[in-house]
Amino acid sequence: MSTNKIIGIVLLVLGGVLVFFGLNATEAPMEELSEAVTGRYSDQTMYYLIGGAVSAVVGLVLLLKK
Repeated sequence: MSTNKIIGIVLLVLGGVLVFFGLNATEAPMEELSEAVTGRYSDQTMYYLIGGAVSAVVGLVLLLKK
């Protein structure tokens, strides 16, 4: 297995974990209250969601790239 494929798998798993934590953070009571008042999630929650999505996409690209 090539190095790019291994890095792709690691990034894909890491992205999934970060998105999981981000989605769990959106369900926290203080986060829901903050989102109801301000209309947006906290910066930390957004970092989890965006970082996880970017990591997963980069990992997927590395896996599918020949």
